[in-house]
Amino acid sequence: MSPNEQPFTNTIKQLKGPIVVFGASGFIGANLLEQLSRARQRNGQSDVYALTHDATKAWRLKLLDVPAENVVHCDILSGTSVKDVFDRYKPKTIFNLAAYGAYSKQKNVGLTYETNVLGTVNILENCSPDMVYIHAGSSSEYGFNCTAPKETDPVEPNSHYAVSKVSAAYTLEYYAKIHGLNTLNLRLYSIYGGWEEPDRLIPRLVEEARQQRLPPLVSPDISRDFVYVDDCVEAFVLAALRVNEAIRGRSYNIATGQKTTMRELVDVTRQTFGIATEPVWGSMNNRNWDLADWYGDPTAAENDLGWKARTSLSDGLQRTADWQIAHQYESRVLPAFQTPTLNPVISPIIACYKDAQAIPYMYERLVKTFNQMKVRYEIIFVNDNSPDNTDEVLSEICAKDPNVIAIKHSRNFGSQSAFLSGMEISTGDAVVLMDGDLQDPPEVIPEFYEKWQQGFDVVYGVRVQREMAPHVHFFYKQFYRLFRKTAYINIPVDAGDFSIIDRKVVRELVNLPETEQFLRGLRAWVGFKQTGVNYVRPERMFGVSTNNWTKNIWWAKKAIFSFSFAPLELMTYAGFLLTGLSVLGILWQILAKLVFFPDTPAGLSTVIILVMFFGGINLLGISFLGEYISKIFEETKKRPKFIRTLVRKGPQMYKTAAEINALIEQRRSK
Repeated sequence: MSPNEQPFTNTIKQLKGPIVVFGASGFIGANLLEQLSRARQRNGQSDVYALTHDATKAWRLKLLDVPAENVVHCDILSGTSVKDVFDRYKPKTIFNLAAYGAYSKQKNVGLTYETNVLGTVNILENCSPDMVYIHAGSSSEYGFNCTAPKETDPVEPNSHYAVSKVSAAYTLEYYAKIHGLNTLNLRLYSIYGGWEEPDRLIPRLVEEARQQRLPPLVSPDISRDFVYVDDCVEAFVLAALRVNEAIRGRSYNIATGQKTTMRELVDVTRQTFGIATEPVWGSMNNRNWDLADWYGDPTAAENDLGWKARTSLSDGLQRTADWQIAHQYESRVLPAFQTPTLNPVISPIIACYKDAQAIPYMYERLVKTFNQMKVRYEIIFVNDNSPDNTDEVLSEICAKDPNVIAIKHSRNFGSQSAFLSGMEISTGDAVVLMDGDLQDPPEVIPEFYEKWQQGFDVVYGVRVQREMAPHVHFFYKQFYRLFRKTAYINIPVDAGDFSIIDRKVVRELVNLPETEQFLRGLRAWVGFKQTGVNYVRPERMFGVSTNNWTKNIWWAKKAIFSFSFAPLELMTYAGFLLTGLSVLGILWQILAKLVFFPDTPAGLSTVIILVMFFGGINLLGISFLGEYISKIFEETKKRPKFIRTLVRKGPQMYKTAAEINALIEQRRSK
């Protein structure tokens, strides 16, 4: 630790904990989280929590290797989700860096206002006067009035994002004056440094400069006020320590006060890295909100907070280059930013029937597993018209976690329909099919995930042992081997529905037109790259299994008649064999009567046995034919595979068919 870092570490330790960082998966949030966690770590634990809801930026948390227990998934658009965080962690210092709309690729106007205004209100509603709330504002709040404005100068926002950030600033001021909250708004200028998006100006400039090149550039007269990220982090910490009754509710400019044009930035870069290449100006289009005189006045921040930018532009660029080298930028950071499978959304789909007692345990174990894996989740419970209180249990879980979806069917359609119902509504990069009785352990999912990351499109669980009576286990194993030998496709043995399935395979399964589904067979039929993972299938945690010998025989028939023509082939072979034996029998009777045994009596018992034998064979053959015909009959009806009566997503409810269909169409477009 350098001499300059030690005093700041001691400063961080003065903050009241626990500390939560909303938007911790973003650029500045990740830097703030990293420095707070490092300074406040004791015995391998920290009271700093990363709150995130953005899967597209979670790559930073993954590379930072934040402990699973310190990563909290929270949707600030859900008041219930925010309240649950405050109730569970009881924070004393809150940093809010969650925002939407700052980048040109973030074009959803509604989401801009919802995130930046409504999200801020949801957090402030849970704050109390004994807490500290520091908000990440933006220099864009000044808009057209951008030439070294003081905080008391009028704001003239020139974009939806700027308008939303101004609204948030006024909201903070209201809560400070009316509710006595310790809030401050930090209007950030052009922050740069480690963990910034690789496609942004400074990271690209430094990346190219390290190779003695220059990237495409906008107009040379465009200006910014560049602040190194470590100075910005220091501003947040000092603001949290210095906020008081006299200044709460105010906004402060976090700027150097120095106007830097693009021409000056490139000149400093060329000098710092010794680049001889001449810049090509205008090779990149200006942004709509780029201005020629955009810089700030940090006087108030220095006077009230004791903060001042200490890092020169040249030093900041060099430190950014050092950061890129130390973090293996090309081999580690760039792939994490560019490859979505490094930070995917996983959608476990749980078929629930008489599983009300097990569902809360299933939810807790799933969340713990996904937090340890550091991936986003979207848990989908499908209540297949269970007669117990499953609906009430799922309602409580949805109310506290917006990442949970609950589907209710009009009647019991069976687990295969439940899985398809969930797959149709899922948006994850991969889905995990699970029974709701906890016989499919969530702790196996990381092994599935690892194989999926290696490129397998389907990873299924192979039941090497079942916690059940040995004779029952024996019959299960023998059935799977018989099924594999008779099926016309390669069906893996001892593999149930428990599996992780890539999104492209899910699309194919959902689009299959057949009414009769046997998913473990269809999963094999669609092909793609598949492999298995061994696991021990435990006993049902609660209640009595809904399976019995009758149902197991029904499942076996469904599997065999859906994916095998062996019964028909067997009857064909039996027909040839018995016809041949009959001809031989007739020849023997003739020869016996005429040559060998002239006194052979005509036996009634022989006739009866033959009639019963051939009658049985005929009935068996007709029954086999009937099974196949019944499947044809079911397919021609074209009835829906399931009927949904209710879908809950977080606190939202969709009850009518029109609402549910609109939700499905909306999620299909994601």
